[in-house]
Amino acid sequence: MRIMAIDYGDARTGLAVSDRTGTLTGEAWTVPERNAERMAATIVREAAARGVERLVLGLPKNMDGTEGPRAETCRAFAALLQSQTTLPVVMWDERRTSVEAHAILHASGKRMKAHKKQVDAVAASLILEGYLGSPDYLRACRAE
Repeated sequence: MRIMAIDYGDARTGLAVSDRTGTLTGEAWTVPERNAERMAATIVREAAARGVERLVLGLPKNMDGTEGPRAETCRAFAALLQSQTTLPVVMWDERRTSVEAHAILHASGKRMKAHKKQVDAVAASLILEGYLGSPDYLRACRAE
């Protein structure tokens, strides 16, 4: 089962797609788009082109587990996505993925200025890795 993870942002959105077996993160990239409707259409188009069977949208929670305005924005985007596709849209706790993505880029020698263009793709990869290693995903695979 191929899965696409989404790190939704106001100006850029990171996307990452698993391999065909749903075991490893394959490709990851960033799409610059400020319009939610166009971004949703792009995701649906990219998912169809890659044979994706499930979308996993990062849900930014506060460190104490509560949800703020950014989580509300992501939930609204999930509803928009769901209105444009029959693929299941799973919300996934993405706490600290951006912090970890910056750390990964910094450790790889990337300058801070370069992080801006890549951090969302790396964050989407981290969301995907978290989901692929989760009991939720394993249960979903067994149910199919």
